[in-house]
Amino acid sequence: MMREDMLARLIAQANTQGGDFVTLRAIVEEASELGAKRVVDRLGLGDANAQDDLDELRELLSAWRDAKASAWKAAVDWLVRGILALLLVGIAVRLGVGEMLS
Repeated sequence: MMREDMLARLIAQANTQGGDFVTLRAIVEEASELGAKRVVDRLGLGDANAQDDLDELRELLSAWRDAKASAWKAAVDWLVRGILALLLVGIAVRLGVGEMLS
């Protein structure tokens, strides 16, 4: 409530004494900080465990990115192996290796 009280006092000061640059800047700063705190609280990041939660989320996101990169690499590896195997079978058929083995 202290920020809200400060903002109310600054607005009252600007109303009675006029809005000089310093007062208007203080109003903007107080309103910005009050709005930021409300957003953080609404997101559930206003408690003492918020930093730990964010750290865990970063680790989870990093693990997801690593797993996704590994899955793509494995898929490309299998695709290349399949193409090479088909190429070898095609060469063997073309050379008549099947007939030689019979």
